[in-house]
Order: sequence, then structure tokens, then C-alpha cells
Amino acid sequence: MTDDRQERIRKRAHQIWEEEGQPAGHHERHWRQAAQDIDRDSAGKPSKATKAAAAGKAKTSSKLEKASEPKASRPKADKPKKSAK
Repeated sequence: MTDDRQERIRKRAHQIWEEEGQPAGHHERHWRQAAQDIDRDSAGKPSKATKAAAAGKAKTSSKLEKASEPKASRPKADKPKKSAK
């Protein structure tokens, strides 16, 4: 395994671990998944994780755009006043 490939796998495995909430005892599964993702990316085929990451970035950016847009305000409806008895 080349040092570059191993480093990319290590970073991807760490990313998977963080995305899953940092569970203990799953390092081998994370490493295998990362190796598959890196090999798939190297072959020119986007992995599910790559697609999911891109989709997540798109959702985040659209949320940020919406948050920066001014919200339309509705006119406040006057509540009927209670009559004194």
C-alpha cells in the first residue's frame, strides 16, 4: 500500500468514525469501508460516501442561503378584546 493511499484511507476512516458518532470497536469496519471508498474514487466512480458528502454540503449551503434571506413577516392579527362583565 502506498503511503498516500494509506493516508487517504486513514483520513476517510476517521471521517466515517466521526459521522457515526465516534463508536468504539468499529475501526476495522471503518478501515475496510474507507479503503473501498478510496479505491472506488481512484477508479473514477464516486462512492456512496462521496455522493452523500456532496449532498450534505449542498443541503448545508442551501440552509445557509435560506437563513441569510430576510423572512417575510405576516401582519399581526388583532385579538378580540375581552369585554368586561
